[in-house]
Amino acid sequence: MPTQSDMTTQLDTGVLDALQHQVAVFARRAEQTRLGGVGQARNSMDRAAYLLLNRLDQEGPMGVKALAGSMGIDSSTVTRQVAPLVDSGMVKRTSHPEDGRAVVLQLSPRGKARLEEVRSSRRDLMSRVTGDWTAEERDLFCDLLTRFNVALSAAHGTVPQATPAT
Repeated sequence: MPTQSDMTTQLDTGVLDALQHQVAVFARRAEQTRLGGVGQARNSMDRAAYLLLNRLDQEGPMGVKALAGSMGIDSSTVTRQVAPLVDSGMVKRTSHPEDGRAVVLQLSPRGKARLEEVRSSRRDLMSRVTGDWTAEERDLFCDLLTRFNVALSAAHGTVPQATPAT
């Protein structure tokens, strides 16, 4: 049975080198622009906040442990990242309806509005960046990027992020 190293040498190393380079360039570009969109909403929400708010919007209210598990990160990381969202009024902490000792995190109306503002700005950016692409090319890129992210998560032993409905 071939090893991972053997399989890599069987693949076109030129393509693998080009792929890792393009991923590195993408990561740099994403960090430079934060893929923040256009207009006033540009660069106004960091990645952690966006992902947390988006998850709460998609899945509804949940506890810290459930949120951490669904995102593939540590509970202490969620606690640290959600604190400023609570302080800014974008996330509400409430008591669990069945266990008053447990905390449930919920997207507030302010958080929902802010998330939609950022999503809209980011949609505008994606539209501009892929403006000369066909619908099929956009779909294919999204499918391949999703597949890449799932495989990367699996390689690191983390839970892949759910994809938003299109």
